[in-house]
Amino acid sequence: MLDKSIKWIMLVIGLITCSMILVAVSPQQGLMNTFGASLDGDLASIVTQSWGMLITITGGLLIYGAFSPEHRKLVIVAACVSKVWFVYLVLSRGQAYMDSAITAVVFDSVAVVVLLAYLFTSKSSNG
Repeated sequence: MLDKSIKWIMLVIGLITCSMILVAVSPQQGLMNTFGASLDGDLASIVTQSWGMLITITGGLLIYGAFSPEHRKLVIVAACVSKVWFVYLVLSRGQAYMDSAITAVVFDSVAVVVLLAYLFTSKSSNG
């Protein structure tokens, strides 16, 4: 089942992940939307905007992987590592932000489960 639909699953997950471009271009608004809090100062803006762009790149790679079966598994592994790390950090250190971050935590958790299910059940060697 996942073999036939993974292209569209990756496309949807990638497009939603790319929405974090908001953090790259408007860090305060992006942080408020995601965590219900913001950071101040130039260093905070640099780190936050860089983080937002890296997440957006991950989304772009998921879109690329959706249409490039030969790179699909590598893209899935990279995206899952990033998403698992985010979920771990929020669950272990971000309880104060959970009310706002729960949507991202649930989305990333479901995305990881679906992508790993594909990775471990895929019948073809290249996607």
